[in-house]
Amino acid sequence: MPRVLQAMAGARHGGAEAFFTRLAPALHRAGLDQEVVIRRDRARADTLRDAGLRPHELAFGGPLDLLTPLRLRMLASSYRPDLVLTWMNRATTRMPAGPWQHVARLGGYYDLRYYRRCDHLVGNTPDIVRHIVAGGWPVDRAHYIPNFVDSRPGAAVARPTLATPPGAPVLVALGRLHPNKAFDTLIHALALVPEAVLWLAGDGPERQRLEDLAVATGTAARVRFLGWRNDTADIIAAADLLVSPSRHEPLGNVILEGWAQRRPVVATQSAGARHLLDDGHTGLLCPVDDAPALAGAIRTVLGDADLASRLAAAGAAACHASFSERAVVDAWLDLFRRITAERSCAP
Repeated sequence: MPRVLQAMAGARHGGAEAFFTRLAPALHRAGLDQEVVIRRDRARADTLRDAGLRPHELAFGGPLDLLTPLRLRMLASSYRPDLVLTWMNRATTRMPAGPWQHVARLGGYYDLRYYRRCDHLVGNTPDIVRHIVAGGWPVDRAHYIPNFVDSRPGAAVARPTLATPPGAPVLVALGRLHPNKAFDTLIHALALVPEAVLWLAGDGPERQRLEDLAVATGTAARVRFLGWRNDTADIIAAADLLVSPSRHEPLGNVILEGWAQRRPVVATQSAGARHLLDDGHTGLLCPVDDAPALAGAIRTVLGDADLASRLAAAGAAACHASFSERAVVDAWLDLFRRITAERSCAP
């Protein structure tokens, strides 16, 4: 099996960062020989150590940080990987060239100039792969491998611990509080579903504006701003419905998380949701930035227990078939083997 050096220099919170902390341990469990390098982050390092890995923590600072590239080169020269896998722009540009294949993983529509020294690129949606190819990348070096989520059943949190009446319909939404996530549209929709309570798990620059909006729309008493949570499976398991209201969403990890916990999903027609959801079968889709339509879809699911059950079951089946840990890890290992074999056969 190939030797792989992974590097992630992301922020403390984020979708790519969360998936990295799932994929690296999963590859370790599958027997991959790997070293992992991360931007200094005690919680992330502890998570990786608990999974049996030995993360190397580097600064990954600005242009004046000359030590990180030096230490990366020393580590790579010592470990002698067959290939390196870098995540997003910062780690990719800091990784030195060497006698290894350089693979970069893209979870968004990034500027491809940061990846010109790479040998292969991996997008986690077909649309991102189309973006890569449209940017001039060779088709045979652009690959699609999706994400997976933890499919273990969550232990549903007790609703009273989140100041929620046991009988109230509960909507859950997760993500960075950023304009792209359109949580403002969701709050406007909540005003049209007066019996429901919204659990909003996440933090970010929009928090104060969203709190003010909840007051202005008369929904403040029914919105719980939970901040970043490490028990998202438990939060989702206790809810009646997962809502993904995004304006822009390349993948939509939260949809997979809802499916994994067998919860019905309502989402807007962002690129990721359109790719994942079979409207009316594995979830309900509605237009972006249309609060009345979003509210209508929410009311439809909350008012029809049979529909909610069918959507949840179909979503869980789709998650198991295409987005399970085994399927995704096997895809990565197959890619690593093919890249290594192609290189060894090169003249």
